[in-house]
Amino acid sequence: MGRWPTRDDLAAGSACGLLLVSPDGTTAVPLGPDDHARTARALRAAGVGERDRVVVALAEPAGSLWAAAAAEVAEAGAAVGPRGRMRLHHALTALRATTLVATPTGAMDFLARLHLEFLLDPLDLGLRTIVLTGEIASKRTMGHLAHEFGARVTEVLASPFGGAALAWRAAEQDPLTPLADDLLALASPAEDVLIESGPAELVLTTPGAVLRTGLVALGPDHAPAHTVGEHVLVRGLWLSLPRLEKALARIDGVTGWELAVSRQGTLDTAALTVTFGRESLIGNPMWKARIEESVRALTPISVAVEIAPKVSETPAPGTVNDLRGHHLGRDRSLIT
Repeated sequence: MGRWPTRDDLAAGSACGLLLVSPDGTTAVPLGPDDHARTARALRAAGVGERDRVVVALAEPAGSLWAAAAAEVAEAGAAVGPRGRMRLHHALTALRATTLVATPTGAMDFLARLHLEFLLDPLDLGLRTIVLTGEIASKRTMGHLAHEFGARVTEVLASPFGGAALAWRAAEQDPLTPLADDLLALASPAEDVLIESGPAELVLTTPGAVLRTGLVALGPDHAPAHTVGEHVLVRGLWLSLPRLEKALARIDGVTGWELAVSRQGTLDTAALTVTFGRESLIGNPMWKARIEESVRALTPISVAVEIAPKVSETPAPGTVNDLRGHHLGRDRSLIT
């Protein structure tokens, strides 16, 4: 029996059926027979009913899946995408939405824009329910959004591969309640064995396979607090470090890089600092532009590119500096 597969093993070319494909095109998983049903159960648990109208502000493929599930539970469900706060406000108003499904940082950024840019009262939207999913939320996010919007706020743990709901909770201090039996489990990050408590990597026990999610829980309640492995979660999307490394390796003169991720305001920000091996490349705008184009081709995540002021002739592996404290490291075997 081989090792338990990770995100890197979910190649798009080997999957069959109706596929849920990651925004960067690197992974694909078939839409499971229970994915819609679990997601609909999560909406019902959040209090969504047949008289509600749901707007989903999530990236694909999660956006369409949640909107379809909402259409089964509520009066209407619509996927509007995660970008554009003014467009989101217009969609909520035009569709007479009572429920918003968004990432925690997306909802917090929307709230900040309402106050600071649009000069609008969040209560005027009339939202009754907010469902947060797709990210590791900052402390007190749920309570803050509930107070500002006058809405019930719940959090849903969704599959990091396709976005289908796995578990939910009604308050930050509550344990997650699974939406299906025998689907979620805890595993040692370093070994292919199930364990009872954290720090542990969440795994999906699908028929015929145990799939590592890259999410790490500290306790037995399956609430993720960290990530681990060769993908970093930024703004609800997973950035592939091996793809980034491969792209930079094609650019002459690059000897090292550091990806810094922070959450100083409402949103995650990512900055890539590249080290060159030759002094002449540091101030070369063409070389910086090549790096920026390579990164844009890899991911829809906005990544600022910076150039290290000093040369390093010795090649070094790329590193991640997660100032949020989320990512524990690229090597699972080092996590204890």
